[in-house]
Amino acid sequence: MAPVVGTAPVDPQATLNEAVATSRSLHHALSQVLLGTPRAVTIAVVAAMSGNHLLIEDVPGVGKTVLARALATALGVQLSRIQGHPDLLPSDVTGVTVYSPDTQSWDFRPGPVFGHVVLLDELNRTPPRTQSALLEAMEEQQVSVDGQSWPLPRPHLVIGTQNPVGQLGTYPLVESQLDRFGLSTTIGYPDADVETRLVLHNGGRYALDGLAPVSDPTRWERAIAATATVHVVTVVAEYAVSLVRATRTAGTVRLGASPRAAISLIRSAQAYALLTGRGYVTPQDVQAVAVACLAHRLIAEGIGGDGPTLVARILAEAPVPPT
Repeated sequence: MAPVVGTAPVDPQATLNEAVATSRSLHHALSQVLLGTPRAVTIAVVAAMSGNHLLIEDVPGVGKTVLARALATALGVQLSRIQGHPDLLPSDVTGVTVYSPDTQSWDFRPGPVFGHVVLLDELNRTPPRTQSALLEAMEEQQVSVDGQSWPLPRPHLVIGTQNPVGQLGTYPLVESQLDRFGLSTTIGYPDADVETRLVLHNGGRYALDGLAPVSDPTRWERAIAATATVHVVTVVAEYAVSLVRATRTAGTVRLGASPRAAISLIRSAQAYALLTGRGYVTPQDVQAVAVACLAHRLIAEGIGGDGPTLVARILAEAPVPPT
């Protein structure tokens, strides 16, 4: 009888080391393009490694689209871009079923959401009806059209950019949409030195042409799986949950963070720990990503402060467990 050839056992430490290398290479690649904004680069890497969707809110022209393009290029995938505008229809995002005379059947033509990295630029310029077309895709990794469901490619990362609410032609994102973005970040105006480098064609979209991939979909998916194995002790998980629960009673908050936010917070802390080269999560990792994970989910009223201010206050007041 011929011997049975088995599959070689997977070394968890080797997989973890590969994920650390991938996250650091990704961070270095993005830093060559988005200059002077290390916080936004770190949050983008955390989103990619943790499997969380990313929301970027800032004024026009500071590099939101450039960051999305750089992230897709570095991950070794084609960016699928959707430009938000008031006339955008849900079918423009998800795809449409059309009748084919040749086959005498209805065929589904996938929309741009069927990409590994999907950029919906100026998401809040689209009406709520179109925004809702992303809800199923972002949560269940599938799209339903005409009673049939179609799986999305894995990994699947949605990057939404939005201009500050209050600018002309914007629609506020609904609470359920905000809650599906695991992380949010801003970019901000660069300092004078960085802006001078940009106008001299150093960094920014001028650096995109020379950006080489540091990963591919298969390696990226392995990295996400490895990130989920980063160890979290119960006391750190309890600390993260306490922060989330505190948002529900903080200041003038009308809507606090959900249990989905607690899951995103731990996953993001695992990715942050991985980026620093550790296989375990500390309370400081949770603190490092707490504002990015929670602030955009909070709906506050009155003069109690905005989301980032409230989360920062909660972090300052919550007891930190010993490690």
